[in-house]
Amino acid sequence: MEQYDIIIIGAGPGGLTAGIYAGRQGTRNLIIDRDLAGGIGREVPEMENYPGFDSISGLELIEKMKAQATINCELHEMEDVVEIIKTDDEYRFTVKTTKDKYQTKTIILATGSSHRHLDAKGEEEFKGKGVSYCATCDGFFFAGRDIIMVGGGNSALQEAIYLKNLGANVTLVHRRDEFRAQKHLQNMIREENINTILNATVEEIKGDMLVESVVLKDTKTGKLQELSVNGVFISVGYIPHTELAKQLGIELDESGHIIIDKEQKTNIDYVYAIGDVCIGLKQWVVACGEGAVAATSAFNDIKEN
Repeated sequence: MEQYDIIIIGAGPGGLTAGIYAGRQGTRNLIIDRDLAGGIGREVPEMENYPGFDSISGLELIEKMKAQATINCELHEMEDVVEIIKTDDEYRFTVKTTKDKYQTKTIILATGSSHRHLDAKGEEEFKGKGVSYCATCDGFFFAGRDIIMVGGGNSALQEAIYLKNLGANVTLVHRRDEFRAQKHLQNMIREENINTILNATVEEIKGDMLVESVVLKDTKTGKLQELSVNGVFISVGYIPHTELAKQLGIELDESGHIIIDKEQKTNIDYVYAIGDVCIGLKQWVVACGEGAVAATSAFNDIKEN
């Protein structure tokens, strides 16, 4: 089996940054991702708050980070980690994937998250037939069509603006009486004249072969209304991927996120966690910072022990 000092599981912004920092420390490192590097970060249509760039897409930034990371460490894409086994020797963990086995002294979990679903009637039935969780993937197909964007956070508003700029007729639907997104995004929504429906939830998505309408429920009155639409885009948060963490006995908080200390350490020695799988602010720049901290912590622990 190949042996490494640090194995990073997940090649999102945090995982790639951890790889950059780990490689520059002189350790032998491997990043493994079940998908392409970047994960859901590849779907971000436009960022205006990442330092050094006035505006950049998630895909473009990921490609830059990936190129830098692969100078400093190995990267295995499309390889899923299925099991981590603790051992008693210097290489404390055996990492089993769908393709191979590896040994490592330390592990950084950067397993990220996936889109949270509405669990509305018809959502699963019409996935890929008008229901989408990725504006950059599917927005092009809805130019000139009526769609709703469900959500009230930064991602939902960013994607609503993106879809409007593609030529879609967008209506934002949010279950509360105000958006949670940053004020400048709320101002942009007003400037773009994007329709909004507050205090409403999606009860049902209807159609024949494709989406034709949604049934909305007023959260205050309980009144139902049916709205004719061609598409439903959903951005209502994320579910952390903690399967491997649970396997290792790592402590999670009430929301299911990994609990870490200021050095990104979990309750299991030589296991660290970063990014959306952890408690804390879900921002690209935060994940990158945590990646730098985790790689440094792993290096220090290897050196001391």
